[in-house]
Amino acid sequence: MRILVFCPNWVGDLVMATPTLRALRQTYPDAHIAGLVRPSVAETLAGNPWLDEIILHHHRSTNPDERTLPVLGRLRQNPFGIGVLLTNSIRTALLAFFGGVKRRIGYAHEGRSILLNDVLTPPVGWRTAAQQPLVDYYLKLASHLGATIHSRHLELSTTEENERRADRLWEKLGWTVNDRIVVLNPGAAYGAAKRWPSRYFAELARKLVDEQKVKVLVLCGPRERGFARFIADASLRPRFVHSMAEEEVSLGLAKAAVKRSSLLVTTDSGPRHFGAAFNVPVVSLFGPTHIGWTETYHDAEIKLQRKVPCGPCQQRECPLGHLRCMIDLSVDQVHHAAVSHLDQHSLKKAG
Repeated sequence: MRILVFCPNWVGDLVMATPTLRALRQTYPDAHIAGLVRPSVAETLAGNPWLDEIILHHHRSTNPDERTLPVLGRLRQNPFGIGVLLTNSIRTALLAFFGGVKRRIGYAHEGRSILLNDVLTPPVGWRTAAQQPLVDYYLKLASHLGATIHSRHLELSTTEENERRADRLWEKLGWTVNDRIVVLNPGAAYGAAKRWPSRYFAELARKLVDEQKVKVLVLCGPRERGFARFIADASLRPRFVHSMAEEEVSLGLAKAAVKRSSLLVTTDSGPRHFGAAFNVPVVSLFGPTHIGWTETYHDAEIKLQRKVPCGPCQQRECPLGHLRCMIDLSVDQVHHAAVSHLDQHSLKKAG
C-alpha cells in the first residue's frame, strides 16, 4: 500500500496534522507513507517516525524540481494508491488527480468534489463558528480510511543537527541545563492582527527576569528579526534576554529551543504548537482567532483572550484598525499566567 498525505501549508496546521500522520502509521505499519509538503515548512517534520518519504512541492519554488510539472511526473512514475488531502484547495485536488493518485480522499471545498473519490462534508459553520478543532478535522479523514485514533497528542521530533545547533547557542549565551529558560514567540506570519505589542513582550521579559530569575530567548523568523531585536533591547536586561535575530534562524533550531525550555509565551502562530508537541507549558495569546479552531489538547496550556464586540473576526489585519483584542490583553495578565506555570514547573522539578 502506498499512501500520499497532502500536508497543510502552515507550520501550526502541519503540527496539528501530526496525530493524523501517527494514526496512519500505527494502523498501516507496512505501508509506504509519503508527505507532500511545502519546502518552507518541511523542517517542521524533520526527524518524524511516520513518513517514509517527504516530497517537496510549491508551484512557485525557486528549485525547479519542486515545481508542479516535475512533481507530477514523479508522482505518475511511481503512483500512489491512496491520497489523503488535508489541504482544502482545488489546486491540491488537481495535483492528486493529474498525479495519478488512484483513490483521493478529502473534504468538499472550492467545487473540487468531482476530483475526489471519497468526499467528506465539512462540519456546519466549520470556519466561522469553529465547531470542530483542526486536529479533529484532519483525524476524521484518517478515520474514514480506517485508521484507529489512539491519541490527539501533537508530536514532533528534533534531529541531531537541531540539538547540536541549540547546544552551540546555549554555550554562546553561557546558559546551562540548570537554567530556567522562557521562550517568547512574538511571531505572526498569518497577519499583523495576531501580534501582541513588542513593548509588552519587552516588559514581560524584564518582569520575568527580575522576579523569577529566568533567562529569556526571543524567537523570530527571517522577516521578524526587527521585532525580536527590539524586544531584547527594550527589555533593558542584556545579560538575560537574548533574541534569535543574529542567528541563522530555522524551524529546527526553534523546535530544539522550545523543547529544552521551561515555558513558552506565544502568539497564536506556528511555534505555539511546538510547546504542545514537546509537552512544554505554554501561555498562548489570542486575538482575532477562535480558540477552539486551533485547540491543541495540551493540558499545560493557558489560553488568554480579551473579549471584544468585534471579535474574534478571523482577519489577518484588524478591519477597524484598533487591534483592541491584542492591545487590551495586559502584561499583568500574561505575567500572572506565566508565573503560575513557572511555579508549577519548579514544584514538579523539586518533587
